[in-house]
Amino acid sequence: MRLARHGTAGAERPLISGADGSWHDLRPLVADLTPDTLPTVLAGVDLDALPVVESPGRFGAPLTGIGKIVCVGLNYRQHAAETGAAVPEEPIVFLKTPDTVVGPDDEVLIPRRSQKTDYEVELAVVIGREARYLPDEAAAAACDVSEREFQLERGGQWDKGKNCETFNPLGPWLLTADEVPDPQALGLRLSVNGEPRQDGNTSDMIFGVHHLIWYLSHFMVLRPGDVINTGTPAGVTLGRPGLPYLRAGDVVDLEIDGLGRQRQTFGQA
Repeated sequence: MRLARHGTAGAERPLISGADGSWHDLRPLVADLTPDTLPTVLAGVDLDALPVVESPGRFGAPLTGIGKIVCVGLNYRQHAAETGAAVPEEPIVFLKTPDTVVGPDDEVLIPRRSQKTDYEVELAVVIGREARYLPDEAAAAACDVSEREFQLERGGQWDKGKNCETFNPLGPWLLTADEVPDPQALGLRLSVNGEPRQDGNTSDMIFGVHHLIWYLSHFMVLRPGDVINTGTPAGVTLGRPGLPYLRAGDVVDLEIDGLGRQRQTFGQA
C-alpha cells in the first residue's frame, strides 16, 4: 500500500492507497501520518471503510514529526569511483535535521553565497517500529540536496553542506515493504532542466538496505518514523568536472521505480 499526505503546506491530510490505485482519507483512523501513528497504519487498514479522495492535488512530505534522518555517504560503487574516493569499509554515516524536509514538488532554496549546490536522488527507508536489530520498514524517494563547498571545503563534518533549509524533499508517498520485494533492484533517475544526469540502480549499493538497518541499529535506536537516506548513484555534479552546479531557476526531476516522481524548482534563499 501507499501512504501519503496532501493539501496545502502545513495543513496536509493523510492518505492511503491500495492495489486499485485509488486514494482514501485516513482521518477516520488517524489524524495524520506521524511516528506515533505509523505503526497503527502499518498493522492493517480496512480501505473499504475509508472515504475515497478524488484528485488529491499537492502532495506534501509523506510523514510529519520525523525524529531523525540518518544519511549514508559514498554508498554506490560508481559514485565513489567518479569522485575519486576509496570504497568505504564501513558505512559513512551523518545526520540531517528533520526541518530540512519539504514536499516532493516544493521549491528548494539555494543558500546565500552558495556556489556548489548539488543534487542526489536517493532511496529513503522509513522505520515502521522501534528496532535494535531487524525492523519493519517502508520506502520513499528522497532528494539529498548538498552544498559541496560547505560540505567539503569549509572544514569539520559534512553537516554544514547537508542541513540547509529545504535540502531534503521527500515523497510523494511511502511504499510499504511488502510492495518492494527486492530493495536492491530499483532504478533511480534524475535530470536537470530535462538533461539526464543520474541513471543508476540500487544493485550498485556497497551496503544494501538490510545491512544498513542492521548496522545502524548497533549505534542508535531506530524508532518509528526515522528516515534513512541510503546514498546516491553516479552522475552528481561533484563527479563531473566542468558541469555547472545548480542555480536559481533550474528544475530537477527525479524518480525511483514504484516510488513516484519529484520535481523541484530551485530558488534563492
